[in-house]
Order: sequence, then structure tokens, then C-alpha cells
Amino acid sequence: MTHHVILGAGPAGVIAAETIRKHAPFDAITLVGDEVEPPYSRMAIPYLLMGNIDERGTYLRKDPSHFQGLKIDQVTDRVKSVNTAAKTVAFESGKSLTFDRLLIATGSHPARPPISGMDSAGVHPCWTLEDARKIMALAQSGARVLQMGAGFIGCIIMEALTSRHVKLSVVEMGDRMVPRMMGPMAGGMIRDWCEAQGVQVFTGTRVEAIEPPAQPGSPLKVRLSGGQTVEADLVISATGVKPNIGFLESSGITCLQGVLTDEHLQTNVPGIYAAGDCAEAFDKVSGKTIVSAIQPNAVEQARVAALNMVAPAGQPQAELKGVTQINVLDTLGLISASFGNWEGVPGGEQVALTDRQANGGMGRHLSLQFKDDVLVGCNSVGWTEHVGVMRGLVEGSVHLGPWKDRLKRDPTKLMEAYLASAQAQDEWSGAADERRR
Repeated sequence: MTHHVILGAGPAGVIAAETIRKHAPFDAITLVGDEVEPPYSRMAIPYLLMGNIDERGTYLRKDPSHFQGLKIDQVTDRVKSVNTAAKTVAFESGKSLTFDRLLIATGSHPARPPISGMDSAGVHPCWTLEDARKIMALAQSGARVLQMGAGFIGCIIMEALTSRHVKLSVVEMGDRMVPRMMGPMAGGMIRDWCEAQGVQVFTGTRVEAIEPPAQPGSPLKVRLSGGQTVEADLVISATGVKPNIGFLESSGITCLQGVLTDEHLQTNVPGIYAAGDCAEAFDKVSGKTIVSAIQPNAVEQARVAALNMVAPAGQPQAELKGVTQINVLDTLGLISASFGNWEGVPGGEQVALTDRQANGGMGRHLSLQFKDDVLVGCNSVGWTEHVGVMRGLVEGSVHLGPWKDRLKRDPTKLMEAYLASAQAQDEWSGAADERRR
């Protein structure tokens, strides 16, 4: 009987365990998580902070007996190391497990900036349910909250905090908000919108130090690189995440930014796979391997890895079609999106359109990046009707033909370009298939 060990009990780990059970009803499965909570979604934590759901609403599976019913063993422990030769996993508790197939789905952890005072009471990341409990206790109406980081995750947390009616300040070291997702114009528009909603935003600014409260009940004092000092009852660190791969340092498993995988999600060690936020997989749009820490990717990678973990020797293996580079963000009611190579590619062309007065005063911005006659990336702010079309054009690598020049003259014609070009490409593909027969 094959024993599958899955390290990580987030969305990737859970989907992998369920997929293995579906296709291998008699194999042994052990799902390892390092938190005492039932498996839950971190992306649901902002909704918990908003009060839209309770803690149970974050759980990936609501039935307490779900995993027991599937005969999936659950272990709560933190992985220490992996011995690929002996096929064993060692844990910090001193226990170990032997595996036949291993899936590394350990996700990521918050990056900790090297700032004095980070250990002060009232300074927290927003990553776990335990973090959320501490934040909710402090983020009461009227409380002064300073958030470090205005990236994708930071903006989602910001949305939750404003719903709690706190006095919010946001500090971002980049020159604009969501700098890894948005260009200068789009990121600047999001900043302007947040300030119009009453959020104090510092861009191009670092937190230099956090001074602990002088006495119980007094505020933290946060010193900024611009010379300002901001008082806060709560400081939230949302300065990015890093893959949880430190335990693989001496394992012989190849890691770059994340655990490097092939198109089957297998690592350089046969029988060992990776999926989710800790995995580095090939992205056909950018032509390079990337870590894409979004839940749809985690789920698809887990499904492909699990199918290959149970595939009989010599059978065709499932392949990952690509890594989706999509980010759609709601920042205090302003919708923005980023797809593919939104910064452009060498030798490419681009077009941008900005109307700061449109969309009820929120403003609109659209930038398109081309390589030859293919849309390879885009940014949008306030263009909600085009989100699906932009994704389809970028992910489908659709050849636009004459529509490229038309989009350069009027980038709002995305729907017409998609309908004409995608249909023509489908017809060409069908004709090619006929010729090959």
C-alpha cells in the first residue's frame, strides 16, 4: 500500500489529499499541518475581520468528520527536515514519518522586516487565525492603526480594517501602492482614492523603528523615514510573504525562489512533488518559472500533483497548463486588475488611457502591453467590464492581427478585439487540425 505524506494543510494540501483519495481509495494518506486549527483559508481572514463570517466560515471543510470519513490521517506538527534517500520526514516534536510519495505544500510565511521594536506588544502580522484574534481585540472603532505594506495582501487587509472604523495609516516603501501589481499611474490612482476615503497613505517611506508603549495603555510610536512619528494602538506588518522552504536546505531538493517543479509538479527527486505558494512552476505567458501565491494556482497545482502521485508507472501524466498571473483587487470599492507581463517586455509596444474624472470620480486607467500582435500584459483601474476579456487574451496568447493597431488607437475595444481574434484563432486551429488528419 502506497503512503502519501502531504506537508501543509492549506487549500493545496486539502485538495491534493481529496484528489488522491478519489483516485486511490486504498492508499494511506497523512495530512500534516502546523496549526491547531482545522484546515482553513487565509484568504478568508479579512472577511473574518470584517465580521462577514465567523471562524468556522474560514474552514475549508465544515464537517468536523470530513477527513476522518475519507480515512485521511491528520497530524499537527512542524516539519524540520526531509531525508530523500531514506524517504522520511522529521518533525520538531522528534517524531518522523516514512513516505512513498511526498507533496510539499507548506505555503508561505510573512516576511519580517528588520525593524527595531517588531517584538513590541501591539505589533502583529495578519496571517493566521491567532493573528486575527489579536487584531480584532485591538482594532476597535476609533483605534489608531498603522499598517506596514500596501501590496496586494496589504490592500485586502486595509479594506477589512476600514470596515472596523479605525483611524488607519498605511506606509509603503514603494513609490506607489501595490507596486508589484500596478504601474505608476495605476498605483498612484489607488493611493489618491484611499486618501479620499480618509486613509493616511505614506508612499516611498519606510518604518525605521517602533517604540514600545511607555506604559500600559499608551500608544506605540512609529518613526518613519520621512521624519514623521505616528502614534498607533496597533501596528500590522503586511510587508509580503516568503515560501516556507527553509527545512529543505540540506535535502537535495532543488529550490530557487520556491521548490522548483516540472510540468508535472514533480521536483528533481522522483516521487516528491510541490504545489501552492511554496512551489515554483513554469509560466507560459512570461516564459519563466515563478511563484504565484494565489489560491486558484494552488488548487490547480495540487490537483495535477495528486493525479501524478497516484498514476501507475508508464501511464500518461497530468500536466500543468501554466501559472495564472492574475490579480483582481477591490480597494475600498475601487476595482483594479493586473494580468501577465503588465510592465511590458523588451521590444514590445504599449498603449495607455487615463480618465481621472470617470467612474463617479474614482477615475479609470487602462494600459495594454503587446509583443508582436499578442497582448502579453495589462493594468486596469475602474474597468470592471473588461476583466474577463483581458484575462482571456493574455492567457490565451491570442493573435490579434489587425486588432492590435485598432487597440492602440482605442484600448477600450477589448471586447470586440477578443470576439474577432479569438474566433479567428479557433477557426484557424480547427482548419489546421483537419489538415493533420
